[in-house]
This record gives sequence, structure tokens and C-alpha cells, in this order.
Amino acid sequence: MLEEKLKHLEFIQSTINRMSANSFHIKGWMITIVSALLAIFATTKNADFVLVAIFPTAIFWLLDAYYLTQERKFRGLYNDVAGVTDIPEPVKSFEMRIKEYTGGEYSYWRVLTSKTILTLHLFVIIALGVLYTILKIIN
Repeated sequence: MLEEKLKHLEFIQSTINRMSANSFHIKGWMITIVSALLAIFATTKNADFVLVAIFPTAIFWLLDAYYLTQERKFRGLYNDVAGVTDIPEPVKSFEMRIKEYTGGEYSYWRVLTSKTILTLHLFVIIALGVLYTILKIIN
């Protein structure tokens, strides 16, 4: 029984690691694409490339929040299987259902507006908007 529970926890942890890695890669891709669009702007002097960079940043913000929401839900499942929550939900062996984890800290909106996600993505969007505005004023 204990061995089965440990294996279940390993499965959940590997899923959490995958969600975390996806979130990390999304941030990397966002920075890469924004940098590429800024490099195109630097060679063409077309400020519209700076404005266009806001779109992928917003898309990556939404994707990042999705994966972090999933990660939080699996952390909730992990805690219930491990029995470390105050009132753990009953979970069958090797069950990976996360539908029960809704609202509160598991809410997509709460993750989307969390300090870590909001700070990075919103900062990039605001910086691009300010840069575009400055470039339009100068030219």
C-alpha cells in the first residue's frame, strides 16, 4: 500500500515538473520572439515591429498562466494523496483527476494576475508600448 502511494506521488510529481518546465519554456520563447522582433525593428527602423511584439507577449502570458494553473491543481492533488492538507480529498490509487481543484488558488484568473506572472508579462507589454510611443514621437 505504501509503495503504491509513493509511486502515485511520483507520477503526480513528474506531471508537476512537466507543467513547470512548460512554463519556463514559454517565458524563454516569449523573450526570444520579442528579441527577434526588436532585432527586425533595429534593422528596418519600422516601429510597427515593436507594436507587433505585444501580441505574442500577451499570448504567452495566457499560456503561462494556463500551465501554472495546471501545476497548482496537480500540487493540490499531490497534497491530498500525501495527506498533508487539513481536509484531504479522497483520491483513488493512481487517479489523476484535477477537476475538483477549482476556485481560490486554483483559479485561472488568480494565476493570470499573480505577482510573478503579472510582473514579467505586463512589464514587457508596458515597456514595448512605451518604446513604441517614444519611437512614434521621435519620428
